[in-house]
Amino acid sequence: MYRLSGFADEIDASLDTQIEVIKKLGMEWIECRGVDGSPLISYSLSDAEKIKSKLDDAGIKLSSVGSSIGKIGIGDDFAPHFDLFRHTCDIAKLFGTRNIRMFSFFIPEGENPEKYEDEVMRRLEKLVTYAANENLVLLHENEKEIYGDIAPRCLKIMERFYSDNFKGVFDFANFVQCHQDTLEAWDMLSKYIAYIHVKDARWSDGSVVPAGYGDGHLEEILSILKGEKYDGFLSLEPHLADFQGFSALENGSSMKNGRKLTGTEAFTLAHDSLLSLLDRIGWK
Repeated sequence: MYRLSGFADEIDASLDTQIEVIKKLGMEWIECRGVDGSPLISYSLSDAEKIKSKLDDAGIKLSSVGSSIGKIGIGDDFAPHFDLFRHTCDIAKLFGTRNIRMFSFFIPEGENPEKYEDEVMRRLEKLVTYAANENLVLLHENEKEIYGDIAPRCLKIMERFYSDNFKGVFDFANFVQCHQDTLEAWDMLSKYIAYIHVKDARWSDGSVVPAGYGDGHLEEILSILKGEKYDGFLSLEPHLADFQGFSALENGSSMKNGRKLTGTEAFTLAHDSLLSLLDRIGWK
């Protein structure tokens, strides 16, 4: 049985509003990234404890810390970033999750990522070693413009570090935006994947659309996961703030009732689209 989670800060910056909408949708998990306009990992442990108390009172748990670890330039100073990572590990333990979403460093525009492979691996090794000592799990997300943006480089990372403390996130839309076929990526990476980010995108222009409306092959891959009795998280990362509603898919209209979707509407659309897709493949 899958467990449904999501980046609640796409609903609203306010934690109270996030909680209200998450509970209305019947969800029990969030992938916590932003709280009241600031990254969760920027809070002191004492302030983070207050956030946890609010979530506990609402019956909401963290599927993962949606951190930005690894989202710095490969040439940027690593020492202060590693300090932030250690604090992120403390945040994860405070919230009772072992999972920390992370990345593999931005590569200078126009340069060959292979040129920086040794430094990427050196930094990742330090992160993974620390996470293992803390009994935490780093979840590497494929992301545009980082070293691990396309499947072959994600595979290099996984072959080097995959373990009980380092696993993969599969993000459909990010692969599409890098012109990486998601079925090819799944064939290469599936045995390393422990967490799914649910967002779809169009191959033609990279625009993010609701699940099943793009070129990410969500239906095919989610059907595979269903068949394999996947029991991990499906985490909504809508990125639909600029999406103008289903009319944009149907007739090219740029507006929904003359306005953009609110965060609540966009998150609800992403939620309902995923559940509709799952219902279509018979995954309850």
